[in-house]
Amino acid sequence: MKIALIGYGKMGKELEKVALSRGHEIVCIIDINNQDDFESEAFRSADVAIEFTNPMVAYSNYIRTFKAGVKLVSGSTGWMAEHGDEIKELCEKEGKTLFWSSNFSLGVAIFSAVNKYLAKIMNQFPAYDVTMSETHHIHKLDAPSGTAITLAEGILENLDRKSHWVKEEAATTDELPIHSIREGEVFGIHTVRYDSAADSISITHDAKNRGGFALGAILAAEYTAGKQGYLGMSDLFPFLADEPSKPSSK
Repeated sequence: MKIALIGYGKMGKELEKVALSRGHEIVCIIDINNQDDFESEAFRSADVAIEFTNPMVAYSNYIRTFKAGVKLVSGSTGWMAEHGDEIKELCEKEGKTLFWSSNFSLGVAIFSAVNKYLAKIMNQFPAYDVTMSETHHIHKLDAPSGTAITLAEGILENLDRKSHWVKEEAATTDELPIHSIREGEVFGIHTVRYDSAADSISITHDAKNRGGFALGAILAAEYTAGKQGYLGMSDLFPFLADEPSKPSSK
């Protein structure tokens, strides 16, 4: 498979390493100094482009990739509120293709499924209040993280007593607070905590390196090469969309 990389920082270099190890070819690398290469023949020859940049340039990268007729996998966050509806419409009505996820880690995919199932259970136990925290490296621009927002949405879908998430402190009982910490070179730690007067229940995902994110993005690219539309992790991993089965009575 021919892959173009958009963004060539630490994540871009990790993506290159994993892609080559799986037998793929890197046909174009676009970074801040060679933006004209979006219009190059090399870029247009890619089966899929993979984009990891930042909220300020992600939308522009999407539009330029679509204009070149290239399918796109992206892990950039922070653009959805302003441009999400437009990008989804381009994919669903105008034939463009974007596979987007706030986090490509297989571990986070599993964590997300557990998070939704736990929220569904805790919906029966109103004595427990829920909070979230996320910690990332000091270079991360958006807060809360896209992964934290995705996890919060999974809770809100299944916990009737919470109506929306808020940054930092909750003012009312129906708010789900997300506390964001930026320190060092932390790859990503996400914790969901349920507290009652009697005890606490916590689940945590702690990323050890960028390898898991890179592998997930390459798997998404392999999947996207033969697909069309607005895609996500529940397409790649169907267990994310499945309803948990009821325990057997046998």
